[in-house]
Amino acid sequence: MIPERLKALRAEMEKRGINVYLVPTADFHESEYVGEHFKARKFITGFTGSAGTAVITMTEAGLWTDGRYFVQAERQLEGSTVTLFRMAEEGVPTVNEYIEQTLPEGGCLGFDGRVVNGNLGQKLEEIAAKKNGSLYVTEDLIDIIWEDRPALSKEPAFLLEEKYSGKSTADKLTEVRARMAEDGANFFILTSLYDIAWLLNVRGGDISHVPVVLSYLILTEDECIWFVQEEALNDDLRAYLAENKITTKPYDAIYDYVPEIPDDACVLMNRSTVNYRICNSLNKEIKIIDKHNPTEIMKAVKNKTEVDNTRAAHIKDGVAFTKFMYWLKTNIGKIPMTEISASDYLADRRKEQEGFIDLSFDTICAYGANAAMMHYAATPETDTELKPEGFLLVDSGGHYYEGTTDITRTMALGPITDEMKLHFTTVCRSNLNLANARFLHGCIGLNLDILCRGPLWDMGIDYKCGTGHGVGYLLNVHEGPNGFRWRSLPNRNENGVLEEGMITTDEPGVYLEGKYGIRTENELVCHKGEKNEYGQFMYFENITYAPIDLDAIDPEEMTGREKKMLNDYHKMVYETLSPYMTAEENEWLKKYTRAI
Repeated sequence: MIPERLKALRAEMEKRGINVYLVPTADFHESEYVGEHFKARKFITGFTGSAGTAVITMTEAGLWTDGRYFVQAERQLEGSTVTLFRMAEEGVPTVNEYIEQTLPEGGCLGFDGRVVNGNLGQKLEEIAAKKNGSLYVTEDLIDIIWEDRPALSKEPAFLLEEKYSGKSTADKLTEVRARMAEDGANFFILTSLYDIAWLLNVRGGDISHVPVVLSYLILTEDECIWFVQEEALNDDLRAYLAENKITTKPYDAIYDYVPEIPDDACVLMNRSTVNYRICNSLNKEIKIIDKHNPTEIMKAVKNKTEVDNTRAAHIKDGVAFTKFMYWLKTNIGKIPMTEISASDYLADRRKEQEGFIDLSFDTICAYGANAAMMHYAATPETDTELKPEGFLLVDSGGHYYEGTTDITRTMALGPITDEMKLHFTTVCRSNLNLANARFLHGCIGLNLDILCRGPLWDMGIDYKCGTGHGVGYLLNVHEGPNGFRWRSLPNRNENGVLEEGMITTDEPGVYLEGKYGIRTENELVCHKGEKNEYGQFMYFENITYAPIDLDAIDPEEMTGREKKMLNDYHKMVYETLSPYMTAEENEWLKKYTRAI
């Protein structure tokens, strides 16, 4: 199937004189996850992971993805004629290096200008110029060969009331206009779906598990124009928009509007999220201020209402997950279970919670060696039976009106080896070290990552991903600019200063291919602590409430301080969740939150 699709694409490339064609994992807004309509890279390679880039020449096809997906990609690309390029591995060229190597002198590089951001598009321009070549960016060639392509999503949008958002749209617009004035900008082009949803206090359903609305927004000193599909709006939302002096135009009308922005304008935008076609349609005389959207930091720093609500969401989510853990641990080996049936049981517990809207991402329920693939997704073909032995890793979360959750627990289903227990305990220690950090304001995730990764590095072990990411409020589960990572990566926006109100995950792990995977993940809220002659100290509040499986803990591998941190955490879990559990569940919970 994939070889036939590649043949059809190459035929279209040949018609247009294109030598190299780029297919990223992107929609028109640089969203991390994309709707079914936009899964062109999956269509042309067969790789289903959420991150990856395909490059097709007339004789070769390559897929670039990161360490989370190496095992999965290797399996899915088998027999496809697509070569896996393991990103960041020694000797592996980057996408841009490969394009430069394979683009012939005077050759043509093609891509859909709407799914490549302005900064990347400029780099590709430079590569083509080096080869005295050209770009072909006006057509989506995948669309030509994808006969049964899903239609563009037009799910209904809904208003997020102020009791959840904590701030009115009018106040948010005023704040953004003030930031524009500081920069001397009189136009702001906003294409990030997360930022638009936050700014307008609207949510939707145009990306699976990401409650956003396909749209663009332009803000001036006296106008706010929302380019949105009319089908997404209802009468209540239209009245709300009118009340806030927000004008609507058709979704694609952005491409007619932008070229009409006057030459003497000063436009604020982030070229790393605004697509190449929009960037290139601006008149060349216009002054561009290329920087992060002011909305990004504004939505990352949660207000008190959002923090309080998110804490409440985590209590609901903790109840759901702990009921699932109780069911799993007490029934394993007694009733039939598989990865999918266990995942479905957990989803049903979440759906029982008041204010539940959706899962925040596709649940990763991975047994045994499957958990070594960080983003494994069980299918009917791979659905593995759960047995009363080994580890089950479950990474899951929910969207509630009160916020978004993301939790991972690894659970021993029966006997485990001493090595497994050692690795599990070390991951737990790593998680606790970061959660209990005290640090000066001004620190970024790079400064603190070693607290988490250190115990694993001491053993000569690492995990090929970041330690943690920001979490949106009823938005994307991965949000910048906060995050924990040991090194700065140019394509990752995670170097923001850790500010009060930011919510970040803490999720170290061990992944041994062919054996097992372990991850323990909690969410942390950043708070201000003591301020003294040394500066403003900061600390984290742990807002994830679920037991860390004591069956897999070796207390001998923990210091007294680490045992106290775990005991304190479990005491908080029991006190928080016990009012919502049955007598039998509480008896079990008391055992699994006991002091060690």
